[in-house]
Amino acid sequence: MPKRYFITGIGTEVGKTIVAAIVTESLEADYWKPIQAGDLENSDSHKVKRLVTNSKTVFHNNAFALNTPMSPHAAAAIDGIKIEPGVISSPKTDNILVVEGAGGLLVPLNEKDTIADLILKDDIVILVSRDYLGSINHTLMSIETLKNRGIKKIGLIFSGNEHPSTESIIIRQGKVEVIGRIDEEPYFDENVIMEYAEKFREKLCRI
Repeated sequence: MPKRYFITGIGTEVGKTIVAAIVTESLEADYWKPIQAGDLENSDSHKVKRLVTNSKTVFHNNAFALNTPMSPHAAAAIDGIKIEPGVISSPKTDNILVVEGAGGLLVPLNEKDTIADLILKDDIVILVSRDYLGSINHTLMSIETLKNRGIKKIGLIFSGNEHPSTESIIIRQGKVEVIGRIDEEPYFDENVIMEYAEKFREKLCRI
């Protein structure tokens, strides 16, 4: 099975889709968002596609495209369907695959399963952390959740302005590979994505 990079965040709106675009461009990987909830006309797949310029990446269809921008379990209920992780299988490809989650690790898919249940044991998980009140707790809990599930390859990307006291304690206690930081850029276009793709490539390949 080709290598998979699973992109997740410590919560919503932390920069996960930008990171997914950077990792996809850096590795010239395929991209897949298993579950999209809402914004179907301007989905995360659409956004990543606009930011990636290499000719190798293939964009795979969502397993579930839900109409309402809510937690997947609630959006699925509105659409009259049930999400079962067992029916979500990776698209067939010989290329590296970047998989983008929805929200954080414990976002529910149904009454018992969460986004974390979509992560395979051999996946390389890239966790996106952004500073806010409570982000230390959310970041360390996310790392602990991954480790408790047997995930051994975890990389951390900080998003936004630097906060040394926050980041130093996360690095010290989390004990995971730090890929780098995405600054509070005025905008993100193909050129900015390419700059970060080149900057992060070595560590992404090494993890």
